[in-house]
Amino acid sequence: MTLSPIKIPVVYPEPDGSPMAESDSNRDYLVYGVESLKIHFQEEEDVYVSGNLWLCYEQGVSNAVVSPDVFVIFGVDNRPRKSYKVWLEQGKTPDWVLEVTSSSTRSKDEQEKPVTYARMGVSEYFQYDPSGDYLKPALKGQRLTKNGYSTITPKYLENGTIVVPSLVLGLELWLFPNGELRFFNPQRGEFLRTYREERERGDHEQQRAEQERQRAEQQQQRADILAAKLKELGIDPSDLV
Repeated sequence: MTLSPIKIPVVYPEPDGSPMAESDSNRDYLVYGVESLKIHFQEEEDVYVSGNLWLCYEQGVSNAVVSPDVFVIFGVDNRPRKSYKVWLEQGKTPDWVLEVTSSSTRSKDEQEKPVTYARMGVSEYFQYDPSGDYLKPALKGQRLTKNGYSTITPKYLENGTIVVPSLVLGLELWLFPNGELRFFNPQRGEFLRTYREERERGDHEQQRAEQERQRAEQQQQRADILAAKLKELGIDPSDLV
């Protein structure tokens, strides 16, 4: 009697609660990238934005995984996931990826991940180094061609700001001289914001509206006082016009 070999189930990575970045700046820009893009695409039901999430790209191979810092996938449900398994998502892999480079990830970001992402069919691969120590220039975009990735030619503004366009996102990535990275929406002429920045903007607009209301009330009160004084003097306000 021949015994069938025991099949050991494949265990794919799941969240382990470990820190998602090794420095404040890396974490801050990871959060900015995910949150600002989530807000930008929040009305789109078939655009999935995430980051620092295990992405399993080959069924049955537990180590065929990557964890992009920020990524966007078009054509899949916009819903929360514990991990992303390509074979359960109609074979859809990321269309756009951003890696926030650091001393510990520099080698993989420059050598291993471009090969992996090209094989997966990631249309655009961006790298950003908040410290400016490991990547020159600190922001680099690449677009997939039949011969692999080709560097996206950046634009340089007069103040030294570097602008790299993303055809996939329909946005621009701006790297300011102080090292700050922001997404810019050229159609609306504004930079993308995080949830906190959105709340602060709303609070500011509400405060400004309240100030305008109070100013209008004060003007009306002054007008009423003046009209009352003119009436006491027997002067018709219309005669003063």
